[in-house]
Amino acid sequence: MPSLEVWEAFFDPDSALQALGCGRLPGDVVDFGCGYGGFTIAAARQVSGTVYALDIDPAMVRATNARVAQAAVRNVVVQERDFVTEGCGRPDGSASLVMLFNILHTEDPMALLHEAHRVLVPGGIAAVIHWRRDVQTPRGPPLEIRPDPAQCQAWGERAGLRCLGMTHLPRSPWHWGMALQRPIPANV
Repeated sequence: MPSLEVWEAFFDPDSALQALGCGRLPGDVVDFGCGYGGFTIAAARQVSGTVYALDIDPAMVRATNARVAQAAVRNVVVQERDFVTEGCGRPDGSASLVMLFNILHTEDPMALLHEAHRVLVPGGIAAVIHWRRDVQTPRGPPLEIRPDPAQCQAWGERAGLRCLGMTHLPRSPWHWGMALQRPIPANV
């Protein structure tokens, strides 16, 4: 990870969440790979439930805990967790929003998308942000492992999620965003 100042220059978390249709959602949120916690704090200020911020890196967990305390948000639980191999640890159908930001270049993106589907309530949103591969970017994983939007949409559909669409992310010309939804069963 680059420094906090460099990383945060790439995003406007509040605007990105709004653009993805994730603002003012009821219920809980799972942030897969919370990093420095910028999106965690933005989500905590916009949702009515608890934000579960997960990261495998102890330094990122400490950084997020410190920023949460400084921001004085009370609805965040930060956990050091290898969610790629262990899952997110939340019950089935318990989250209205799952944030998968700059993480689907992992070796098994389908496992993360299946976990997102499992933990989402029907109608819940899996928000995806990733580095573009069609332009030169100042950071990010190697171009050859960056997923493109069509690939993520196909993965999401295989995991049982429906694409609601792509969106432009304000102040983030190096990223694309997509909202995937766990469908509401027809008999509900």
